[in-house]
Amino acid sequence: MRSGPNPPSKAGPTYRIAVALPLCLGVLTLTGASSAPIAAQGGATGTITGRVRLQGPAPPNAVIRMGADPRCSRATRGQRITQDVVLRSADGGLANAFVHLEGKFPATPAPAEPVTIDQHNCLFVPRVAGARVGQTLQITNSDPTAHNVHSVSQTNGFNTSQPKQGMVYKVQLKTSEVMIRIRCDIHSWMTTYVGVIPHPYFAVSGADGTFTIARVPAGRHTIAIWHEAPSGGRG
Repeated sequence: MRSGPNPPSKAGPTYRIAVALPLCLGVLTLTGASSAPIAAQGGATGTITGRVRLQGPAPPNAVIRMGADPRCSRATRGQRITQDVVLRSADGGLANAFVHLEGKFPATPAPAEPVTIDQHNCLFVPRVAGARVGQTLQITNSDPTAHNVHSVSQTNGFNTSQPKQGMVYKVQLKTSEVMIRIRCDIHSWMTTYVGVIPHPYFAVSGADGTFTIARVPAGRHTIAIWHEAPSGGRG
């Protein structure tokens, strides 16, 4: 069985599968103690581990030119900074895929600790993050230059300036959204994405494409996978 994309969102397509099957963006392989479906045993939970792979070579990522802001240029002098839309390991692992389960789950409180994004060397770090509905998103300006954080969102909207190094902005995420795109209106190359989910069953794939979702309730689950640009690496 093959899965296809849902209608494209403003940030990128999402693919949905019920088992480990070929995808247009690559192959999701499920391994580990428990995979979909997880055997129903009273109160039992399992761990879903897997890997998102990109079939074929990765498209080139554009080089970022930071000359518009001399402070950004100085901070990255001698480095070749690229717009890391598609990061593929040597054996095909795809980084920065947001993986989450769909469906309804028992309500649990959102974590008290915030999800953090830093602005460092005129880039958002990390490029992709996940958060719970009700959790706080904390964005810090670690650069000696002004930044602006502007979410492209209908329900989790914010737009604020951070003109000084060390400034911190905190906002509570109110509703589910896959994905929120956050940009800097001062530096057009700066982009990050946050997936907001009402439950804790999500992960972001690492540099080798692997991910782990722990303590998943027993049952059959649908896994949704979002990537910024699975169609040839272009948004």
